[in-house]
Amino acid sequence: MYSYLEQELQSRFNLFKLWQQPPSKIPEFLKSNQRTIKAVVSNARVGADAQLIDSLPNLEIVASFSVGFDKIDLKRCEEKGIRVTNTPDVLTDDVADLGIALILAVLRKICPCDGFVRSGKWKDGDFGIVTFPCFLLQFSSKPVGIVGLGRIGSAIAKRAQAFGCSISYHSRTQKPLKHYKYYDNIVDLAKNCSILVVACSLTDETRHIVNREVIDALGPRGILINVGRGAHVDEPELVSALLEGRLAGAGLDVYEDEPEVPDPLLRLDNVLLLPHVGSDTVETCNSMADLVLANLEAHFNSRPLPTPVI
Repeated sequence: MYSYLEQELQSRFNLFKLWQQPPSKIPEFLKSNQRTIKAVVSNARVGADAQLIDSLPNLEIVASFSVGFDKIDLKRCEEKGIRVTNTPDVLTDDVADLGIALILAVLRKICPCDGFVRSGKWKDGDFGIVTFPCFLLQFSSKPVGIVGLGRIGSAIAKRAQAFGCSISYHSRTQKPLKHYKYYDNIVDLAKNCSILVVACSLTDETRHIVNREVIDALGPRGILINVGRGAHVDEPELVSALLEGRLAGAGLDVYEDEPEVPDPLLRLDNVLLLPHVGSDTVETCNSMADLVLANLEAHFNSRPLPTPVI
């Protein structure tokens, strides 16, 4: 757990450190403390499934240290009258910044260029000549398509506009934005952009929303960026497209089975891989922690929750 949040939880509540328990001991640990535990703090990797919820008969609230809540069984929480909160807004800028960083790093091949200099190969010739045919691509003025024009998607669009990029998007509903082109079909969006950025929430409808058809529509000159959730993308199809040259490159901060990453991706120079760090600046983590604490204290003091999900 993030150290600042852990310290604050420990100073304000009776903190049970479930993450320190060996997996084989967790059922026994929960059984021993089931009557005492009234709140669960989750994050983007570890949530609250039906089994955990059912094992805690006095559970009142699940506070997510994340904007996403796909790891929480919302239906079961609703059935049992358990409140759920998340941490929206405070991480928007950091995730959007990272989305733009991924685009630039993939197009300009920043990591391979760094490795080229460190290896001493620059002395033998310019990058892309002594290694393999490799072209650095421009970001400015590229058409950018965004899947999910919510808080984060809108922030990415605003930043991409500053690079002179035209913006189009696919979302559940069309927004009242005349300067962004709306597509009600993600395949059509992919056909009409060079860079496809995934920034939507993970739901049953958006799971594997980026499939083979979408990837092929994006095409061999297209770039895929994912700062949403790993399960938005059909990973085997992404891997095959990259290996077969049906997609130019990808920048990924999230994966379907974190922290596991498909092995072929580790060997590709046209893919930039990050360990789900979109919101992991000190400033944002502190703000997220403060929001988790504010929700918990509001609940236990019978005040309105600052950021309720249910």
